[in-house]
Amino acid sequence: MAKSLYITPTETRSGKSLIVLGLMQLLLREIRKVGFFRPIINVPETADKDYDIDLVLSHFYLGLRYEETYAYTLEEAKHMVNAGKQSEMMETILSKYKQLEAKCGFVLCEGTDFAAGSEAFEFDINGHIAADLGCPAMVVCNGCQKSIDEVVSSTQLSIESLEDKGVDILGVMVNRVDPIDLEGLKLSLEDAIHAPDCLLYVLPEIDSLSRPTIRDVQKYFGAEVLYGKEGLDNQIADYIIAAMLAPNFLNHIKMGSLVVTPGDRSSIVLSSLASRYSSAYPDISGILVTGGIRLPDTIMRLIEGWKGVRVPILQVAEATYPTIRALDRLDGRISAGNAKKISLALGTFESHVGTEELRQKLVTQKSVRVTPQMFEYGLIEMAKRKRQHIVLPEGVGARILRASDILLRRGVCDLTLLGKEETVRQKIEKLGLNLSRANIVQPDKSSLLEEYVETFYEMRKTKGLTYDRARDTMVDPTYFGTMMVQKGDADGMVSGSINTTAHTIRPGFQIIKTRPDSSIVSSVFLMCLKDRVLVFGDCAINPNPTAEQLAEIAIDSARTAKVFGVEPRVAMLSYSTGSSGTGVDVEKVIQATNLVKEREPGLLLEGPIQYDAAIDPEVAKIKLPGSKVAGQATVFIFPDLNTGNNTYKAVQRASEKSVAIGPILQGLNKPVNDLSRGCTIPDIVNTVAITAIQAQAGKGLV
Repeated sequence: MAKSLYITPTETRSGKSLIVLGLMQLLLREIRKVGFFRPIINVPETADKDYDIDLVLSHFYLGLRYEETYAYTLEEAKHMVNAGKQSEMMETILSKYKQLEAKCGFVLCEGTDFAAGSEAFEFDINGHIAADLGCPAMVVCNGCQKSIDEVVSSTQLSIESLEDKGVDILGVMVNRVDPIDLEGLKLSLEDAIHAPDCLLYVLPEIDSLSRPTIRDVQKYFGAEVLYGKEGLDNQIADYIIAAMLAPNFLNHIKMGSLVVTPGDRSSIVLSSLASRYSSAYPDISGILVTGGIRLPDTIMRLIEGWKGVRVPILQVAEATYPTIRALDRLDGRISAGNAKKISLALGTFESHVGTEELRQKLVTQKSVRVTPQMFEYGLIEMAKRKRQHIVLPEGVGARILRASDILLRRGVCDLTLLGKEETVRQKIEKLGLNLSRANIVQPDKSSLLEEYVETFYEMRKTKGLTYDRARDTMVDPTYFGTMMVQKGDADGMVSGSINTTAHTIRPGFQIIKTRPDSSIVSSVFLMCLKDRVLVFGDCAINPNPTAEQLAEIAIDSARTAKVFGVEPRVAMLSYSTGSSGTGVDVEKVIQATNLVKEREPGLLLEGPIQYDAAIDPEVAKIKLPGSKVAGQATVFIFPDLNTGNNTYKAVQRASEKSVAIGPILQGLNKPVNDLSRGCTIPDIVNTVAITAIQAQAGKGLV
């Protein structure tokens, strides 16, 4: 069953509050604990809470605190994006969402409100958030005062744009449609949107839901109620500015008009009230007195003496023109406490939405897309579950120190930094970091040095290593760190931001050695594309593996994929698919594929296979119809380093917003991982988290 749904509007005033109410009621019939989450809210200056959060929490009694239900205000989100902190923003949103997900059986998420001037920003950010949360989306479109063609066109564009961002579309609800267009629009949408799994619903415009009430105006402005509190729920059909003499003004009032007039126009106020007693004039909804000018006491005494006139009078400090401009931005909300509107909204939803069909879809729908942000967040959370101890030999590096600060603040793992202690501490102070919880060890002054020298000497003396040479070698931070891992004083090591790959890996070969079932050390990259994670191996270590080695790489890569939550479907890549090609290189892949099948008969495997047939379902139907791997491979095994290294870099650069995490070393008895010398701070954080997860797996904790 899906655990979430993201309601994303495509523009302002789409009536999504009605959709939220309907879906929440539907979910609560099936699930005991439902959460509600708005990643970004836009609270008006005149309100102290978000309208929809207040509505849902007060009506459904979800037992959630207001602070749990949102992450940022719209202005805060814009500031974060403009400051280049979108990743940090998404990390916070993911964290707050995951906290709700952990305590609820389902989380209903609602997108932004589309404030004037930020429509493009909000549509874009909603799409990225839905993708990063892994939520299927219910797209809510606004059909108010639009032709059928306009609605169909805008709906198609919205779906295409969201799918391009990696969002799974559960359904589309077009709201506020002219009742005479309901059937025609539904048929046109079904013809235009060729997606049989996408639910389509069309809901009519209900005037009494879209119209604001006098109470909405009072809350919006923080207006003072001078008279007629019993009429605050009167609905407003339109606004009329009374700037002429009363005899002329009366000709312009309509049913449900809100009369807006300066406070010094007592004649307008009295004429407006008197019109309610006359059957010759339509009933106004209320009067809004502007300019902060109080009505004279004599006029108020006269008004208060009239009985049975349900015409509220509000007063605001603003002048008439800015008041009218503000009123144009006021939407007719379904607000908390308005039982009449809430009941009407729920009735409208149930009358026009196939609730049983939708319920079944929610039960079966689950997004399988994984964005880079979501995957990286998952790595950190997985590493935190069973904290491991990671040693970083390059403790003098500024990037290593900054990454260490992040890792310790987030509680990812325990850390030991190696290097000259005085130099490391001076660097930490200069960078303004807090690494008080890190162990700082200077190898040549460590109490562990003699034990490590003795162990290394015993390991290598048959190869001609002298005791003095063993001591000289062991004061090298990379060798010292590797021995920490071997002796159990650390669970894993990460190096390479300063040192070469060879200098990082060689101590691992000499001290930790390969697993009993492995003859080589190989590597994989976790390729985080915009909507999925793939595993590429070997792209960093072995230049031209034999068929035997290629089989080992495939088996180890499948194991690594499983550790990181990627279900392995292995493609043994070649320049031919199936039996279409011949040659020495193809024969090597065929032999390697057969070896894997013998050793791991339950592993989903296909080879030889070309990259396009492995990743593209349409190509797979032609080249390998019926294959369980073709078109949906997750683990790609390249025949040599030249092919693998170039391919991973090409995919990384050609795919927008893709992230390559690695290389991740596999085949050693204990985890050691190599950084590139051009690595970024997030690269270091991710690699340390990966190393911690590998350490967990080695202990049977994953």
